Amino acid sequence: MAKRDYYEVLGVSKNASADELKKAYRRLAMKHHPDRNPGDEEAETLFKEAKEAYEVLSDPQKRSAYDQFGHAGVDGQGAGGFGGGFGGGAGFADIFGDVFGDIFGGGRARGGASRGADLQYNLRLSLEEAVRGTTVEIRIPTTEPCETCDGSGAKPGTGKTTCSTCGGQGAVRIQQGFFSIQQPCPDCGGEGQKIEDPCTDCGGTGRIETQKTLSVKIPAGVDSGDRIRHSGEGAPGEKGGPPGDLYILIDIKPHPLFRRDDADLLCDMPISFTTAALGGEIEVPTLDGKVSLKIPAETQTGKVFRLRGKGVRPVRGGTQGDLLVTVHVETPVKLNDEQRELLEAFERSLGSGEGDGVAKKHRPRQHSFLDSVKRFFDDLRGD
Repeated sequence: MAKRDYYEVLGVSKNASADELKKAYRRLAMKHHPDRNPGDEEAETLFKEAKEAYEVLSDPQKRSAYDQFGHAGVDGQGAGGFGGGFGGGAGFADIFGDVFGDIFGGGRARGGASRGADLQYNLRLSLEEAVRGTTVEIRIPTTEPCETCDGSGAKPGTGKTTCSTCGGQGAVRIQQGFFSIQQPCPDCGGEGQKIEDPCTDCGGTGRIETQKTLSVKIPAGVDSGDRIRHSGEGAPGEKGGPPGDLYILIDIKPHPLFRRDDADLLCDMPISFTTAALGGEIEVPTLDGKVSLKIPAETQTGKVFRLRGKGVRPVRGGTQGDLLVTVHVETPVKLNDEQRELLEAFERSLGSGEGDGVAKKHRPRQHSFLDSVKRFFDDLRGD
């Protein structure tokens, strides 16, 4: 069945603010959460739908992709994860814990399974790698069970003891006005047990920090700002919880010849005065090698030539971009006496007088500009 529009699911407009999205989601989650509607499959479906919509629209980058491409722009980018039920981080208290925590001083129960944090890796690529795609190996931080204590956190030969504060329950009950509130035990952190003699290698955490190497495939056509998601490659979860995700943020290095504008490549090309005046052919670099470009006579600085299909094929598909070559007429430098004399003779042949028809013929832009200047000052004088 086709998915409903995310804005329609939350009942908000497409220009809704972050606060409006959050309020709409809380209202729907409160109404349809399975903890409040046990056995109601329709309520569970509506809750999943609202959660998926909020996860996308509350993330600026995912929201931008959704606004531009619809569901196709965000499918598989973190809007899923409902197949495992609601016990691993999607419980009623998880959604409203920040609200109730402000009132009662409580919050999310500690000691239970929790999902690992998402990680971001900034990856710099050359323009060629981004355009053609590549595979790179990266090293990211992670943790693994401490070998010294076998992951228990306790010094070898010792173990955990029952927490005397909560009697091993992991929670304590406090009275606040009319309410009796149960919250995690502050002494054992909700574990019910305490480590009296922690492992010296891991400090009692049961895990040590290390690094792992990942082979990452970069699709052709990526650009700066694009993110690639690797599910389950983020920080490990706690107490058996699932790991987070790894987001690889793409950054393209500056290129000595080309600049990128979406699917197009831009290049500045110097040409000689003679080629600009008389026309000719020049060799232009592309990412696939050199190509010939015909320069017509009387070409001016700033003229842009388009080489179709010599740009970038977008990562999400579509027509390959073009190479836009902007020519710049290079003024000769370090002239010798003979060259100066030749240029001076050439300059005289073009004419120079204000009313000189030859000069107007050969330098129409200059004389058009001078005519505009003259009219401007005539208007100032009131002539």
